[in-house]
Amino acid sequence: MISVSRVGSTEDFVIAAGFCEALGALDVELGRAHGVPAEIVTALFHGENHESLARKYGSDDAMMFIARWEGAPAGCIALAPFETDAMEIHKFFVDPAFRGRGVGNVLMQRVFAEAKKSTRTTMLVNTAAYLKSALSLYEAFGFDHCPPFHAVPAEISHTEVFMSRPL
Repeated sequence: MISVSRVGSTEDFVIAAGFCEALGALDVELGRAHGVPAEIVTALFHGENHESLARKYGSDDAMMFIARWEGAPAGCIALAPFETDAMEIHKFFVDPAFRGRGVGNVLMQRVFAEAKKSTRTTMLVNTAAYLKSALSLYEAFGFDHCPPFHAVPAEISHTEVFMSRPL
C-alpha cells in the first residue's frame, strides 16, 4: 500500500534530504559517462540539506511530499512555483528498493492534484537525458519537450531536458 503525505516535520525533511542525497549521487554517477562535471551538478541541483529543503518547500506555494510503502519511506517529490504561470517539479526520486511498484505514479498524481489547486496553467520539469526512468514517466504523464526555461552552464547543456504540459 502506498501513501503520500506532505513533508512538514523536521523528521520528514531529514528523510527527504536522504532521498535528495541519493538522487544527487545517482545524477553524478550517471552523468560521468556523459562528461558532466560532478561539481557543477552538485552545486546546481543537489547541494541542499534538511534545513534548506524546509526553507524552500515548507511554504504554502512550494511543497514536498514523501511516499511510503507500507509505512517505509519510498520516495519524494517537490513542487514549486515558477514565474507567474507555472509550477515546476523538483527532487523526484524513488528508492531503488521500491521501484516498479507504482510509487512514482502516485507521487506524480499528488503533485498534479496540488498544482491544479493553484491558478497556474503549466507544469514544468527539468531533468537529465540519462535519467531514463524519469523521462519515461514524465512522457507517460503527458509532458512534451520544450525550449529551456532557465539557463544552464555549457558543461551540462548537452544532457539537459526541459519538458512542459498544461495543467
